[in-house]
Amino acid sequence: MSIFATQPLRVLAADDSAVMRGILRTLFQRQSEYTRGELARMELVGVSRDGVECLQEIQRLTPDVLILDLEMPRMTGLDVLDRLRHTKPGLPVIMCSSHTEMGARATLDALARGAADYVMKPTGQRDLESALRSLADQLLPRIAAFAAERRRPAPHRSLLAPRQSSVPERAKAEGADLSGATVEVLVIGVSTGGPTALEQLLPKLASDLPVPTLIVQHMPKLFTNVLAERLDRCCHLRVAEAYHGAPLQPGMVWLAPGDMHMEIATRLGATEPGTGAQVKLHSQEPLHHCRPAVDYLFLSAARAYGAGTLALVLTGMGSDGLEGARAVHDRRGVVIAQDEMSSAVWGMPGRVVESGIADAVLPLEAIAREVNQRVSVGRAKNSGMSARPSSVSLRRREVAHGLY
Repeated sequence: MSIFATQPLRVLAADDSAVMRGILRTLFQRQSEYTRGELARMELVGVSRDGVECLQEIQRLTPDVLILDLEMPRMTGLDVLDRLRHTKPGLPVIMCSSHTEMGARATLDALARGAADYVMKPTGQRDLESALRSLADQLLPRIAAFAAERRRPAPHRSLLAPRQSSVPERAKAEGADLSGATVEVLVIGVSTGGPTALEQLLPKLASDLPVPTLIVQHMPKLFTNVLAERLDRCCHLRVAEAYHGAPLQPGMVWLAPGDMHMEIATRLGATEPGTGAQVKLHSQEPLHHCRPAVDYLFLSAARAYGAGTLALVLTGMGSDGLEGARAVHDRRGVVIAQDEMSSAVWGMPGRVVESGIADAVLPLEAIAREVNQRVSVGRAKNSGMSARPSSVSLRRREVAHGLY
């Protein structure tokens, strides 16, 4: 019998808003109305009004998951996280964020300080029922996922041994022509735990990376622009939020904007893979409940670049990216999945690994090295490419597209 069948997940919440505390109490009282069959039972064991009380209740109640507000009296959410880093480093913390630029910046700071994920406060909903549905859809699956990760026995290292397969070895085994294996584009799909993973990965990529990079991170509006700015400051490559028609060029990293799907579009009639490639944004229906969705990006990369596609599937809940990764694999591109040990939640990469289409399963700290090695295959050492487009030229393009 599953542990979830006999012991409900213990949830502690901390928020200085009486309204928000009331919404949380009602949500967990009525959890069965919103819970899908696969979700565990949950119990709200306490609700704190500030950071000091929150820390006391953590010691007293030993929750499985903490829901934490950012702005509270006596001690902020960020201060609580700093304390927990030393006292309860394994406790999953889900931040409650406001949908503002200030809230986005504070939330990304919280993720950098150890928070596992975040949800948006339902402040824009027209009534209590809408607020409850909005919060339930965001919060309950996250609580279940993080608690399951925490309660699951630690995976044995031997089971997670990276299945490293260099391009030359793979080509030799399959009788492929190495000249056709040159990587032309790097695409990355990531969700839960993504901002922290990207802040670790991107600075380790080669400063003269000879291919364009496109990233889909599941994240709402405002947040993606703030994340792009944050990533741009921490790495050698130029990182920016994507716009429709943005050109794909070496050393440039485009991050999909929140609430917009991102694809790669190529010039009609082009005979060479990726010729005239540029960003295509659209707002079609969410896929896997996500917009942006990783599958849109990966499928378009497979169509545009074929075997020249290198796809990374990093930490995240759900299965978004699986079908796109399968398309990359079927067209003889390369798929790399983050391993379970280094993932915040091994949902997206785990599905790819289970499907048997991953060319390598690697810890996060090893992925940049693998990418740098693979993109160098078939290229001269000094390609003469500029890795970081100038801010002036980028800004001119942004002005031309009405972004400023």
